[in-house]
Amino acid sequence: MSLRDIISNTTSTLSKNPNAAKATFDASHALVGVTEVSVRVGSGHKFTIDEPEVLGGQNHGANPVEHALAALGSCQAITYRIWATKLGIQINKVEVSVEGDIDLRGFFGVDENVRPGFNAIRIQVRLSGPETQDRYAKLTAAVNAHCPVLDLFANQVPIEHHLISDVQLQ
Repeated sequence: MSLRDIISNTTSTLSKNPNAAKATFDASHALVGVTEVSVRVGSGHKFTIDEPEVLGGQNHGANPVEHALAALGSCQAITYRIWATKLGIQINKVEVSVEGDIDLRGFFGVDENVRPGFNAIRIQVRLSGPETQDRYAKLTAAVNAHCPVLDLFANQVPIEHHLISDVQLQ
């Protein structure tokens, strides 16, 4: 089945049954080293996240903020493919680079007025293909309106945080 067919069938199904659109993704994490984290996601994939040595880790994997940027860039690339297909816009190549600025004083609590996360993110997308600049601009607008990970960065998401502690009193 072609991507166009998958998109068409999925769009039709979700239009007829909005409850079918609701999905939950999950990930489980275990701290297995000083800063090394073993991650298993719901689809069964496993990977390691760690900090570089300069931040106390062993550099056994990309760090969390690098994974966040990787998720953003990957989601952009995928969303370009999906929306190019939906809009009938031909793309031969999509390359995305993402960089983010962070002030580590926030993470380490050196200055409580400095946020611990990114204070700026820059996305650069290089498209190649036979379309006009206007068609690619229309595609970019659709991508930025529908990219799930870009939405995570751009909009506040309600978060529930629960602590389960196995405190043993003596």
